[in-house]
Amino acid sequence: MAKGYSYFKEVLHMNMMSMKWLSLLLLLQLTCYFSSGSCGKVLVWPVEYSHWMNMKIILDELAMRGHEVTVLTSSASIFIDLNKPSAIKFENFSVSLTKDDFENALKHFVRKWTELTNSFWTFPLLLQSLFEDYSDLTLTICKELVSNKKLMTKLHESRFDVVLADTVGPCGELLAEILKVPLVYSVRFTPGYSIERKSGKLPYSPSYVPVILSELSDHMTFMERVKNMIYVLYFDFYFQMLNEKKWDQFYSEVLGRPTTLLETMEKAEFWLFRSYWDFEYPCPLLPNVEFIGGLHCKPAKPLPKVTYSYLLCFFNFAFSEIEEFVQSSGENGIVVFTLGSMVTNTTEERANMIASALAEIPQKVLWRYDGKKPDTLGPNTRLYKWVPQNDLLGHPKTKAFITHGGTNGIYEAIYHGVPMVGLPLFAEQPDNINRVKAKGAAVRLDLETMSKTDFLNALKQVINNPSYKRNAMWLSTIQRDQPIKPLDRAVFWIEFVMRHKGAKYLRPAAHNLTWFQYHSLDVIGFLLACVAAAVFVITKCFLFRCRKFAETGMKRKRE
Repeated sequence: MAKGYSYFKEVLHMNMMSMKWLSLLLLLQLTCYFSSGSCGKVLVWPVEYSHWMNMKIILDELAMRGHEVTVLTSSASIFIDLNKPSAIKFENFSVSLTKDDFENALKHFVRKWTELTNSFWTFPLLLQSLFEDYSDLTLTICKELVSNKKLMTKLHESRFDVVLADTVGPCGELLAEILKVPLVYSVRFTPGYSIERKSGKLPYSPSYVPVILSELSDHMTFMERVKNMIYVLYFDFYFQMLNEKKWDQFYSEVLGRPTTLLETMEKAEFWLFRSYWDFEYPCPLLPNVEFIGGLHCKPAKPLPKVTYSYLLCFFNFAFSEIEEFVQSSGENGIVVFTLGSMVTNTTEERANMIASALAEIPQKVLWRYDGKKPDTLGPNTRLYKWVPQNDLLGHPKTKAFITHGGTNGIYEAIYHGVPMVGLPLFAEQPDNINRVKAKGAAVRLDLETMSKTDFLNALKQVINNPSYKRNAMWLSTIQRDQPIKPLDRAVFWIEFVMRHKGAKYLRPAAHNLTWFQYHSLDVIGFLLACVAAAVFVITKCFLFRCRKFAETGMKRKRE
């Protein structure tokens, strides 16, 4: 009887939630209908994990403003839950890959990247080899989407106003080209800024703009500038994040004309970069580029007395008095420790070393960890499968943040002015930590090679040295002191592209130039040829005059 009542109550709650979302959706559409009619249709080609988390924040805001947002999601999608009520529409299509296959492939990709040694000579070559498998995976999904005639017909008939896509997951630009719709990119980075430089034409000078993944700062020594230039040449003329030959052939077949992946990506009307000047090194930008880093940041909410851990699609109720535990730290405060959503544990040996170090600090520690409980775990440390990260970082008792260096976590720490100990694992994480370190708000360690003493000293340094907190608060001030919030800027430019059917007048003429024209090599060659010709003519004239003068002198001597 009790079970039946609980089931009835759960179904009733779900129906009420569905009605609530339907009512909200109807209200938004009516608001749009009776307003200036500026609401539009947005088609979205998402990427998994943190990329989706960032994009969803923009999509929720667009939906709240009355826009009709449609997200294309494959049957192999990991993070997108089609059963959860939402103001966003999801257009699901079947693919030959299973969800488990896709997730295992991405986890394998991450694991292999974390194992790469950051050698100046071998790292880029190994990285390119790693990306080949990822390229084939995404190409398979894109092919099966485009070959789905029923879905493509439906998309044509929907008459979208803009396509929003991520550069690390190709296919969005192909959809925009097929549907004849303006394209807007949401991007954090591509290796070496390869796509940003080639397709976005961003004028990043290697003399003072460090290549992403190089782990350099904007204040480089001569040898570091040599290293940076070698990286630029490699990423610009050799490295391929994707198997471009396969993508070029596929895009040419679908569009019925010779084209390339990069040429199609060049047609993007606007680029939204998930970065900002509190974190980024100063560099020139183009009119069709906007920084929106930290768009997900928000004030902390009171800590819940009950937290919920999410594991394998089931809710495990872990009744933990988090607020009581935090308050019990007294004046010493707390330390928040998490390695992100993709890496929740480490080796047993590493975990025991870390736990023994944490046991020696006076602060209470909240550690997001999903492995075997370390034998050396101290009474000041508690393990959680999930933590309210933003709310903990915004808590007045938080003294430090131990992080893997993911962009989302770093921006939340910057927003709340919390100094960091960085344990980067893969992708842009080492660069992220180095950037915060260069600004005096973090210490960086290597998770695999650090000793207990290294870890303990780094943590004590960040907590006890007031300069780290001071610098973190300075970055927080910069992040918060903006005339327009990052999320509002992102939404404005998407709406701008919809209102004006594109933003081609903001795109630089560099898109119409070949690579040698872009670098003025033809002009330099012409000027050098002119100088060489002038020198040649002057030399010939001089020699001719000298010869004539010599002949005249000899003639006079004979006379």
